[in-house]
Amino acid sequence: MVQWISQIRKILEPTAFGVCSHIGKKMGIASKHIKLFFIYTTFIANWSPIIIYLILAFWLNMKRYIVERKNKLWEL
Repeated sequence: MVQWISQIRKILEPTAFGVCSHIGKKMGIASKHIKLFFIYTTFIANWSPIIIYLILAFWLNMKRYIVERKNKLWEL
């Protein structure tokens, strides 16, 4: 059972958009605790934290895209 969970973790963690790690770095909290918070609140609040998580993931990706584009403009 533990091996099965660790295999799933290895697959999902690198592709989880990095939202929890970004929030953890900003707030000084381990990303593990933030992930648990999202999981628990998802079951309590009927999926609304997942919607918030996806909005944050979209925002972080757009922020990275804008920064990359800005850096490329200065290289010209």
